[in-house]
Amino acid sequence: MSTMIISTINPLITDVYLRTQKENQYFERKGLGEKDIKPTKIAEELIGMLNADGGVLAFGVADNGEVQDVRAFGDKLNAYRTLVFDFIHPACNVELEEMEIEGNLIFLYHVEQDLERIFSRKDNDNVYLRVLDTNRQLDRDRIKKLEYDKGIRRFEEEIVKDFDFEDLDQDLLNEYKEKLNYKGEVLDLLVKRHLAKKKDGVYELKNASVLLFAQDPEKYISSASVRYIRYEGTEALTGTNHNVVKDERFETNIPQLIDILKAFLRASFKDYYFLDIETGKFKKVPEYPEEAWLEGIVNALCHRSYNVQGNSIYIKHFDNRLEISNSGPLPAQVTIENIKNERFARNPRVARVLEDMGYVRQLNEGVSRIYESMEKSMLSTPEYKEENGTVYLILRNKISGHSKTIHDEVMEKIEKNWPECNETQKKIFVYLFTHHKATLSEIVNYVAINENTVRGYLNKFIDDGLLDKLSTKQRDINALYMFKKQ
Repeated sequence: MSTMIISTINPLITDVYLRTQKENQYFERKGLGEKDIKPTKIAEELIGMLNADGGVLAFGVADNGEVQDVRAFGDKLNAYRTLVFDFIHPACNVELEEMEIEGNLIFLYHVEQDLERIFSRKDNDNVYLRVLDTNRQLDRDRIKKLEYDKGIRRFEEEIVKDFDFEDLDQDLLNEYKEKLNYKGEVLDLLVKRHLAKKKDGVYELKNASVLLFAQDPEKYISSASVRYIRYEGTEALTGTNHNVVKDERFETNIPQLIDILKAFLRASFKDYYFLDIETGKFKKVPEYPEEAWLEGIVNALCHRSYNVQGNSIYIKHFDNRLEISNSGPLPAQVTIENIKNERFARNPRVARVLEDMGYVRQLNEGVSRIYESMEKSMLSTPEYKEENGTVYLILRNKISGHSKTIHDEVMEKIEKNWPECNETQKKIFVYLFTHHKATLSEIVNYVAINENTVRGYLNKFIDDGLLDKLSTKQRDINALYMFKKQ
């Protein structure tokens, strides 16, 4: 397979890309042996892309990457050449590119998104929307929501007046060129990717370009920044109880923001230990999984309402949680209830560039990945809420309990003696590790063993220097047991 560019329209399209690229929001394959490959069905897929974020449909490439020959349709092939005109309303920007690969003819339909209009099938008025790698038919209510959502995308398309081209980050632009295998001028690439306009030889940048490639977007778009605030404790206090211990503002383009914030937050978060009941080993786990907080930040950068002035993205770091907030509201297609599976990008140009540059593996799967990574780290389910036109993502940790509960020497002893422990003793350790402290009756209820046996185990652990008993009475039913701190 060749990595040579084979498309004259989209420099991303190489032989390798066609055969191996995972189908996503922007790319779809249709092989000749599939069920729904009639011209009307291809038209429906294109309508879904038109109503969403655009993309490329490769007709004549199977799911397994096999390149086939659309000439197998014989005289019926012309129906695929004219399907855009025959079945899509209103007139749209879909460009058909015909190309031969190893003697096989394939069709590439290049779909440009439309910010304002809703597209449908000409013969039956059905409306479709592409979400992730699927095409969905919309009912009347969803169509109305789509009409609303289309309107909220206009900001990134607006031209920035009096932009100083010296403010462009040339290194970042050249990196973008390399990612797209583009050989021409950088500004022409921005025009080609609908991030700029060129009229009478004069270039004009859109807001999306400024957010992505200006060295200081704040000069042109107020509050295009991220603010990190670290609080001591679990609440934000004011006045004499003011508890902010760090307040940092980050002002640069979105790709640089992602890189800077990644390094900054890595250094800001602590680690805690997770007791693996199978091995008895204490495994070091981060305060929050990087995949969760990084996706949360990228999503905030992509979906923020940049037209809402004076409202930065906030990262608020408390002892027990992380709150990432951006000005909203959620698009009408997306609700708190369906946010895990639904998608509609407020700033699709920004989202597309970030995916092109590899800042995320696949942006449209971001929310699901947040849930998955928190679950793998045995942390609480992520929480989304929407208040006063702002969307919040809340990630909760366990570090406040774990990091202050178990001394290194105690962990070493438990790991060393784990193979000799019976199942009940192991359960006692796991319960105390999870709950930090417990009474005798609470432990008895958990392990389901008689009280005298459990008391005997607890006394042994105290003698071994593993546990403390918080009580001055010998037979105190309310005495608390916990791991020895030192």
